[in-house]
Amino acid sequence: MLSPEQLFGFLAAAILITLSPGPDNLMVLSTGIAKGRLRGMAFGLGCAFGCLSHTLLAVVGVSALIAASPTAFTALKIAGGLYLIWMGWGAIRSRGGARVSGEGLSNEPARRLFAKGLVAAAINPKVVLFFLSFLPQFVVAARGDANLQIGVLGLVFTLQAAVIFGLLGYFSGTIGGWLNRTPTAGMWLDRIAGAVFIGLGLRLIVAR
Repeated sequence: MLSPEQLFGFLAAAILITLSPGPDNLMVLSTGIAKGRLRGMAFGLGCAFGCLSHTLLAVVGVSALIAASPTAFTALKIAGGLYLIWMGWGAIRSRGGARVSGEGLSNEPARRLFAKGLVAAAINPKVVLFFLSFLPQFVVAARGDANLQIGVLGLVFTLQAAVIFGLLGYFSGTIGGWLNRTPTAGMWLDRIAGAVFIGLGLRLIVAR
């Protein structure tokens, strides 16, 4: 299973990445502002639990590569590292300016918004690539079954995302107003997350 250092290192990176302004958390804030806390939380929880499908794909995909060819798995790690570096560079170059609007959202039931968030996260190809790049680098061969470790890491990512997105939905009015009043806040969050992405990408490329 996971060591404390492995778990807390992964959790710190996951929290920072989840907090970085992006389509999912901005939509959670927008939904909460326009339709209230319950609907904002429902959409956010849907987005979070949609990550479970990507965890399953990561487990199946990585296990197939390991079984087929260690060389192919190494190639995946290098490609994943380059992808994380590319994401990080894009985040660092971002000028921020993220704004939260509550306009144009229909008055849907909370359960339907949960389902929408679930589907939106599950079918997002960028999230698939991210999970394939992000989860395997926290696997430690000496800790046992790589597939089990990836599954646990994916579950940890999902749970922390559920907590953060739930809080974003609950405090959507306050947080959305702060982001709108402080446009540079999103820029600096992006830069910090970008630096983390680049560091993780380099680590994935050079690690054995």
